[in-house]
Amino acid sequence: MIGTMELYAKGASVWVPDPEAVWVSAKLLKDYNLGDENVVLQISDGREVQYPVAPPSGLPPLANPDILEGENDLTALSFLHEPAVLHNLRVRFLDYSSIYTYCGIVLVALNPYDQLPIYGEEVIDAYSGQDMADMEPHIFSVAEEAYRTMTREEKNQSIIISGESGAGKTVSAKFTMRYFAVVGGAAQQTSVEERVLASNPIMESIGNAKTTRNDNSSRFGKYIEIGFGRKGDIIGANMRTYLLEKSRVVFQASQERNYHIFYQLCASRDLPEMRVLKLGGAETFRYTNQGGEDSMQIPGTDDVVDLERTRNAFTILGVPPDQQMELFRILAAVLHLGNVNIQASGRGGDRSYIDGEERSLSVFSKLLGVERTQMAHWLCHRRLTVGGEMLVKPMPGQQSLEARDALAKHVYGQLFTWTVTRLNSALRAQSEKPKSFIGVLDIYGFETFERNSFEQFCINYANEKLQQQFNRHVFQLEQEEYVREELPWNRIEFSDNQPCIALIEGQLGLLDLLDEECRMPKGSEESWARKLYDQHQSNNPSPHFRKPRMSNTAFIILHFADMVQYECDGFLDKNRDTVFEEPINILRASQSELVSELFQQKPSSLPNGSLRSGPGMRAQREHKLTVGFQFRQSLQLLMDTLNSTTPHYIRCIKPNDLKEPFMFDPKRAVQQLRACGVLETIRISAAGYPSRWTYAEFFSRYRVLLRGGGVQTQEQIQASCQRALPELIPDPEQYCFGKTKVFFRAGQVALLERLRAERLRAAGVIIQSWVRGWLGRRRYIKTCWATLTIQRYTRGALARRLADLLRYTKAALIIQKTYRMVAIRQMFLMIREATVTIQAFTRGSLARRQYRRVVAERAAVLLQSAMRGWLARLAYRRVRAAIVLMQCCVRRRAARRELLKLKAEARSVEKFRELNKGMEVKLMQLQLRADQKVRCWCHGR
Repeated sequence: MIGTMELYAKGASVWVPDPEAVWVSAKLLKDYNLGDENVVLQISDGREVQYPVAPPSGLPPLANPDILEGENDLTALSFLHEPAVLHNLRVRFLDYSSIYTYCGIVLVALNPYDQLPIYGEEVIDAYSGQDMADMEPHIFSVAEEAYRTMTREEKNQSIIISGESGAGKTVSAKFTMRYFAVVGGAAQQTSVEERVLASNPIMESIGNAKTTRNDNSSRFGKYIEIGFGRKGDIIGANMRTYLLEKSRVVFQASQERNYHIFYQLCASRDLPEMRVLKLGGAETFRYTNQGGEDSMQIPGTDDVVDLERTRNAFTILGVPPDQQMELFRILAAVLHLGNVNIQASGRGGDRSYIDGEERSLSVFSKLLGVERTQMAHWLCHRRLTVGGEMLVKPMPGQQSLEARDALAKHVYGQLFTWTVTRLNSALRAQSEKPKSFIGVLDIYGFETFERNSFEQFCINYANEKLQQQFNRHVFQLEQEEYVREELPWNRIEFSDNQPCIALIEGQLGLLDLLDEECRMPKGSEESWARKLYDQHQSNNPSPHFRKPRMSNTAFIILHFADMVQYECDGFLDKNRDTVFEEPINILRASQSELVSELFQQKPSSLPNGSLRSGPGMRAQREHKLTVGFQFRQSLQLLMDTLNSTTPHYIRCIKPNDLKEPFMFDPKRAVQQLRACGVLETIRISAAGYPSRWTYAEFFSRYRVLLRGGGVQTQEQIQASCQRALPELIPDPEQYCFGKTKVFFRAGQVALLERLRAERLRAAGVIIQSWVRGWLGRRRYIKTCWATLTIQRYTRGALARRLADLLRYTKAALIIQKTYRMVAIRQMFLMIREATVTIQAFTRGSLARRQYRRVVAERAAVLLQSAMRGWLARLAYRRVRAAIVLMQCCVRRRAARRELLKLKAEARSVEKFRELNKGMEVKLMQLQLRADQKVRCWCHGR
């Protein structure tokens, strides 16, 4: 107590409760003395308060020194309590932008709601082969620890990722699988690793949806076993799924969406290959528009791009394009089925019918390759067995709508199961059987909404089982082993949720009473609720069960994380998960191979539901097919698998409900820390021994650090370990000897590994020195012999080179003399030839110049003579023209005179006779000439 009083001195930092921030820091204004009822504190905002220290409050928790602020492992804090943990997480998250923090064997991961550059190939390379203690907290560090433990101890591992919806579990699982694909693959990613990673976008498309808390919430659970070969490489994988939320196919709450694949198909409706699906916008389908127009699109996502990524993943996994289109046809048919309008008729609406022109039913039937008229008939009728006879009875409108929705859920469930089977077939190991595996569990987180139904009940039941597994591994089994090994140990109490699990799955528990009510011919939610009240509130009261004050069809369960009120409405139908057999028979006879394949299974083998043709089905058979019964069995199988492996825990924390990046809400954070067992983990990790080895295992592993390495008995091995450990680890508080095992506190195994590595390194150095000395001596002898040989050959080569040099020198002189003579002669001949050429060109130039001068002078003379001749001729023509003119005038005058004379003569007869006689003579002469010319021409031919 005196030591405690010294800690609470003036100026000491403490934590005090606060209604808004949960815890706020304060400083003591004066020393605390034993017996004081109050301590005087100054809050961080400057206020002074009197803090009562009387029970049950007690002294306020002390704050850690500043040097430990932002510590990457919560168990390393000096003071381990809730405010210290909360403050350390807040400092790392807001100040350092570190979303990961160790908490002993648990990794706490806060969702940053932002893309961080801490998952690249270079980060994977940095964490590969490194110890957790040597690196900053990271999900890759947990994955590397699981991988190294598997390869070293040859034991199967499991990574259990848990947390509320929206805390980042799915993303954490994807990064974990990506790490294994890189470190467990070759230098370049092989087809196996590529197929393992390709399964993620497919399962997200058909199994994830937007909820009010998470834009990419997993609406099913999955456990992926990644198988490794002898060399630590991935050789295959297998996936198990749990409880698909099929009710989301036909109903979504406000601000929520159906499964992503439906919106991806609607967004890609304009692609050429998608036009055959006859799709419209998501707002035109009843199964996709119930959440409201604001929820149709998720910010930051592109449905068209996501569908392309999904199709590429199908291709990588070996699903051909035509089979992909068959799958898309079935999904589109589900959307069209939701738009089928079923109308009530008859008195009181006891009948129903589908209009003959109903387009949605026609498209649905065409896409699935079934008969439209038969489907229209059996959506509105059912077959009953009465007295051994089969009767067909029309169904009321509401019952027909329920049958339509049940068919849609069943088709989607069968398609989901087929897809998982197809993925497992593609991921199955082909060459060899896996030697060991690492399982990654990504299952729905704890959920509580304004209205909680059967799905939330099953989800929270699964989280109760996982929390129990965590408790048993971290707390109960840990402490039981300490007691069994007779270690000096003060038992730590922890909250066990076994009573809550017994309330759900125990004899006459909620699931038993639910299955019993489902077997009743006239079972109802009201009757089931009354049985719950009678059994768990009156006859055998349970502290985890309550009845609401204002409702007779609801019940409250106090889960480990929160108190949840469930509405009984819909529990029986969802637990039965029945669909009438007649529509299934129609689908079995489909012309589509994939549709026919989906519904060829027998009813007893259906994993997610049951078929019924009437109320006469045997009760035992229907009991085996209830969803609750199957889910309980698959969950127990999962627990057996987890308990048979070495678990590694990742606790995802949702820092705020607004999905704002790097915003820390202390109320929400501390609520999740209290619920998921992180604070209890801190207590037991700080006080316990997380690492343990049997003496034989320790001796085998660390024999190089121990004395006496010969074959020894078990007692000698134990004594050797007990003698050597005090020398290796001086602090006796860091280890403890049990009956069959030696236990170590956190960090001590890493210390031993470092010592072992140093010892092996020292031994390796000694071996290397001897080997290198022997190799050096051999190398020296060989070098001496080689040197002498080289010298001999070198001297001979130099002498030959000198002789060659002399011969080459003499030859060079002769060549130079001859060359110079030839060069000078060639230069002389070239100069002479050039001179002659220049002279020839010069003389030619002068001759041509002289010739041109002579030609020019001759041309001038010719021009002068021509000009002078032209002038003379011009003068001659002028004179001649004047003379001719004068002659003309004279002759004209003479002619006139002659004319007058002739006119006078013509008047006489004698003149005419003389003229005629002259003409006859001329004609005869002309005739003779013509005859001569003809004769000459004929002789010529």
